[in-house]
Amino acid sequence: MALEWNLIIRLLVAGLLGGLVGLERELRAKEAGIRTHFVVAIGSALFMIISQFAFGDNYHDASRVAAQVVSGIGFIGAGVIIFQKNVVRGITTAAGLWVVAAIGLASGAGMYYISAAATLLTVACLEAMHFFHLKHQEKTVFLSADCTEADGLEATLKKLKDSGIGIESYSLQDGRASFTLHLNQKAYMEALPSIVSTLTNPTVENETN
Repeated sequence: MALEWNLIIRLLVAGLLGGLVGLERELRAKEAGIRTHFVVAIGSALFMIISQFAFGDNYHDASRVAAQVVSGIGFIGAGVIIFQKNVVRGITTAAGLWVVAAIGLASGAGMYYISAAATLLTVACLEAMHFFHLKHQEKTVFLSADCTEADGLEATLKKLKDSGIGIESYSLQDGRASFTLHLNQKAYMEALPSIVSTLTNPTVENETN
């Protein structure tokens, strides 16, 4: 009975630690949140427990089943990576799932301190880089608006360039102009809203990773 409770604790620890990483992803509105990370961590811990205890003393190779998690988690990670408008999104979330699988394996092996340390480092890195990118990194923004004439397109391009906003590409199709822009946080907060307010039926979409 003591062994069973010990294994249940391993599963609980794996789920809580995986859920903590998932909470950060869910607060950032990413593709995979608490449920996905929780289930991945629980599953990884369970595979590790099966590897260690399910086959008895006569056949014991704990690395065989657990090793398949490393390759198997790639299928789930690939599912959250999407290619949209020439931009790859979801790589950080996929990497988070990969780390959560490792955390689950460590928890399933009873390595609680290592699991907790890996979780704290992962969450700290994700949070720190989020705030750093928020202030310093340039972001990609997809802007579109109704524009029936080429003169209107040229006028919008001039406004964007005069505001120091980088234009990666633009197009005019079926009376609607589309722009792919690169700009820093200051330009995003100050210059872009003033330009958007002059456009007809504008939409703004931010790139997320």
